[in-house]
Amino acid sequence: MRALITGGAGFIGSHLCERFLADGHAVVCVDNLITGSLTNIDGLRANPRFSFVGHDISHPLEVEEPLDAVLHFASPASPVDYLKFPIQTLKVGSLGTHNALGLAKAHTARFLLASTSEVYGDPEVHPQREEYWGNVNPIGIRGCYDEAKRFAEAIVMAYHRTHGIDTKIVRIFNTYGPKMRLDDGRVLPNFMGQALRGEPITVYGDGSQTRSFCFVSDLVEGIYRLLAAEFHEPVNLGNPDEVTILQFAEEVRALTGSRSPIEFRPLPVDDPRQRRPDTTRAASLLGWGPRVSLDDGLRRTLEYFRTAR
Repeated sequence: MRALITGGAGFIGSHLCERFLADGHAVVCVDNLITGSLTNIDGLRANPRFSFVGHDISHPLEVEEPLDAVLHFASPASPVDYLKFPIQTLKVGSLGTHNALGLAKAHTARFLLASTSEVYGDPEVHPQREEYWGNVNPIGIRGCYDEAKRFAEAIVMAYHRTHGIDTKIVRIFNTYGPKMRLDDGRVLPNFMGQALRGEPITVYGDGSQTRSFCFVSDLVEGIYRLLAAEFHEPVNLGNPDEVTILQFAEEVRALTGSRSPIEFRPLPVDDPRQRRPDTTRAASLLGWGPRVSLDDGLRRTLEYFRTAR
């Protein structure tokens, strides 16, 4: 297989590149490095089956070599990033998805969209099933990311129904692991970075809001299985074990051996109160479920952050 992965130098994208290469496939990694990093793919560039294309997929791209699969993972994905780059986020979710679908159509390739649990917004249904339409503020500060992904899902389904493209949609819940940036603004790198530096660990609100955390290798396994599945509607991938943000902060502090105090700050606008996937569809369709425990995953991530900071 020859797979093109947009956002392939990003956190999840680079792990996908590694997985495809490990299984003997060829990979074309496309990234404009707005939030990705060449460091993430340094170990891959000597592989003759790997090629890197520096390109913004919001602009059209032509690829002469045959493609069997196009995986669209290009997008700022953390609040720090998409609030810094709101227009680029909207463009890569709309124009970028359109261009990536065009590549899949031209090459008669399978297509997989990296969507997000953010399409559910601040959910009124818990846990979140794929049939739930969400509770999103389209003009709020997070709307640039939430609505870009909702549009992306819509155009993917339109291309499937109109052009018969073999499309897949994965809704990714909180994922963590090596290759995350310490400064990307998501809760895990925030907490670990602050704990390692001895700074106060900042918890927004009273810390009672919940999240669930999936280790990146589990996510990649689910994506890999979904690409081969004969299914076209969205599939949740994430860990259904739910913890409060305050519990998570305390766990990170204990693991790092830090004496950092926990500091409470006002809750950001439109921050979801609850977030947990219903993974029934992934279990029945893909035989998938997370295997890496939170304790094990946090230890592996901490080892990476100790050398990366």
